Amino acid sequence: MADPRGFLNNRERELPKRRPVPVRIMDYREVYESQDPAQLRRQASRCMDCGIPFCHQGCPLGNLIPEWNDLTYRGDMRGASERLHATNNFPEFTGRLCPAPCEASCVLGINQPPVTIKRVEQEIADAAFANDWVEPHPPERLTGKTVAVVGSGPAGLAAAQQLTRAGHTVAVFERDDRIGGLLRYGIPDFKMEKSVLDARLAQMRAEGTRFRPGVEIGADIGWDELRRRYDAIVVCTGATVPRELPVPGREYKGVHFAMEYLVQSNRFVAGDDLASQITAEDKHVIVIGGGDTGADCIGTAHRQGAASVTNLAIGKQPPADRPAHQPWPMFPTVFEVSSSHEEGGERTFQASTVEFVTDGSGRVTALRLADTAFLEDGRRVPAEGTERDIPADLVLIAMGFTGPEQDALAGQLGLGFTNRGALEREHDYSTDVPGVFVAGDVGRGQSLIVWAIAEGRAAAASVDRYLEGVTVLPEPVRADDRAIAI
Repeated sequence: MADPRGFLNNRERELPKRRPVPVRIMDYREVYESQDPAQLRRQASRCMDCGIPFCHQGCPLGNLIPEWNDLTYRGDMRGASERLHATNNFPEFTGRLCPAPCEASCVLGINQPPVTIKRVEQEIADAAFANDWVEPHPPERLTGKTVAVVGSGPAGLAAAQQLTRAGHTVAVFERDDRIGGLLRYGIPDFKMEKSVLDARLAQMRAEGTRFRPGVEIGADIGWDELRRRYDAIVVCTGATVPRELPVPGREYKGVHFAMEYLVQSNRFVAGDDLASQITAEDKHVIVIGGGDTGADCIGTAHRQGAASVTNLAIGKQPPADRPAHQPWPMFPTVFEVSSSHEEGGERTFQASTVEFVTDGSGRVTALRLADTAFLEDGRRVPAEGTERDIPADLVLIAMGFTGPEQDALAGQLGLGFTNRGALEREHDYSTDVPGVFVAGDVGRGQSLIVWAIAEGRAAAASVDRYLEGVTVLPEPVRADDRAIAI
């Protein structure tokens, strides 16, 4: 602990500046500017180096947060990078995209604003890439064993990197034309520019990981054939089935799932030529859903020049401060203003969608909504007599995901599913099918990027043990761990 009075002398929580709204909505570059080094050191000094660092409990990866905060304060960014990478394969992703349950668990947060753990993490990771400290770590020897990782999101990439470093020959299969999963096509560039992803993939290629984009397992290659080709398989296909909104008018043109919209936008930003892109330009846009995906839609609509943007959430507006029923160190549900919300638009809570309205053209022209009524049995329904219409040219449904696509996994691979729609697996990520393992949202259900990386790392250790009898890979989390209530 470099400064034992750091958290007393620097009580303010400081974050780097966001680029001005009128400037940043003109492009898709990241919102935050680089943090001033002196400000970064001040924030790192606020870490108390607690006797029991509850930030470790909050982080599924078990990141060594007090250690790399101390090294950052001392100016040893390379040392901080080494400690950070000891537990996290991709801190440049989590530093940008994770909702930071570690900060909710920060002991300082009991009576002060918590340490800016997430931002310190990103600055360390960015410094590592800027100074060429991120080097390939190819295995010292090859085992002769082969592993297929299906899905190239954070869980799949983490599993692949760990297994490659253990000496196995690893191929990552991705049905999209580029590697990255939701990191590539689900996350807008204003939250994470794709050059960040490409830099990490370059390291993985140099280590020996092989990437096979444009190959859909279950269609282009059968699951049975994949089992014959490889000694082990890690299924990391994610929870990609969106939650439907079954109301009258759902079939009208102009009503889309959020991911249809975001994927096309990311392809456009990447330079792809799209024949008919869903765009918000000059349209009244309504985003249904108050989570991160909804916020991504809002920020994208602003950059496309929407006439108006309205965000509807069926529940009540969360409190500004931690509620009593979610005491420290639980992850609280509080009212947040993301960078996308800061850019404009209207947020409406306790809003239930009744139906979509058209003028007879078959295209949506308005959305009929009502106040949300909360019944004693827990149901939320539209309150009678509160219906009203608001203009809508484009409606984006961002209500989360119900689970993985099941047909090929059940029919060809023979895996079972839980009552929540996730793939059944054991605590060590294995399944009833020998040599087949499951990691990430496909087995956990829709969750956080930090959980995906943690599960990918842990599943890799189980695969290595299955293939070699023992493993030296770390095992940070069990598949049935539910330590954090998110």
